[in-house]
Amino acid sequence: MQRLNIAEVAPQAFQSVLGLEKYVRANVDHTVLELVKLRASVLNGCAYCVDMHSREAAEAGESHRRLFAVAAWREAPFFDERERAALALTDAVTRLGEHGVPDDVWAAAAKVWPEKALADLVLAIATINVWNRIAVTFRTELPSQE
Repeated sequence: MQRLNIAEVAPQAFQSVLGLEKYVRANVDHTVLELVKLRASVLNGCAYCVDMHSREAAEAGESHRRLFAVAAWREAPFFDERERAALALTDAVTRLGEHGVPDDVWAAAAKVWPEKALADLVLAIATINVWNRIAVTFRTELPSQE
């Protein structure tokens, strides 16, 4: 059962996070953005976001095969160098440990993403992690099956 609805309880905070969401949607490649959102949501165990982002990506034309493979992206041959770098960075930022993002992960991302795009990608990863933490903590309910 959902604990609370942040949009109702703290609308100003909700709008602030939504502002970040709007920014990354306007500034990060849509395909990469959906892969990043799905990967972080899988890592964080956020059923609400996994459901939403897999449906949105499929509706936008992403193949089900690639969507399923996000869970095991390192072994899947379906992702190009830019996508792999984004997924590796997503893993590192989402699982941020005491040593931060490893240099090799950062270097691989910096090799294929220009500086501004890389900054926007990190903001996208941070934003989905905020959404995941909100949805998991408040037990946001999934929409009914269609």
